[in-house]
Amino acid sequence: MSPTSFWGSKVRQFRAHRNARVSQDERAAVGTWLSAEQLALFDAMHVGDRRHGLDVVATLRGEGATDPDLLMAGLLHDAGKGDTGLWPRVAYSLGQEYGSWVWRVAAVVPGFGGALGRLADHAEASARLGAAAGCSPRTVELIRHQDAPRDGDAGERLRLADEAN
Repeated sequence: MSPTSFWGSKVRQFRAHRNARVSQDERAAVGTWLSAEQLALFDAMHVGDRRHGLDVVATLRGEGATDPDLLMAGLLHDAGKGDTGLWPRVAYSLGQEYGSWVWRVAAVVPGFGGALGRLADHAEASARLGAAAGCSPRTVELIRHQDAPRDGDAGERLRLADEAN
């Protein structure tokens, strides 16, 4: 990724996360296709991650996706990030782009160490949470391998929709 596109993407993500909202209508709409356990998992997610999941689903649907496993993975793929604040997310993204030294420096900031660990392990944690909420094994695997898809077309579609939002 070029430096210009990296920074443009990250500024857009920063603003989206900072201004994230989920309307009652949006929450009610997902409630029509989630089980009670899945809805509880969605509700427990940070509002920025809920907004992001809704946007990923909208992107997938806009591309014609109807696969329920893929849509569920798109909605819940970041559930394992927990209540991680904005600044640890910034530090994590910078570390992804510029190297792990950024994480080592950021980890000395109070509260950042655990948050950076959650971000690093969020795909596995999200997969475990999805499984506990009754998601299908395929949805769980799509979530688990969101950064390095193993499920051919569906996994790559999830990865690209995630990156686009």
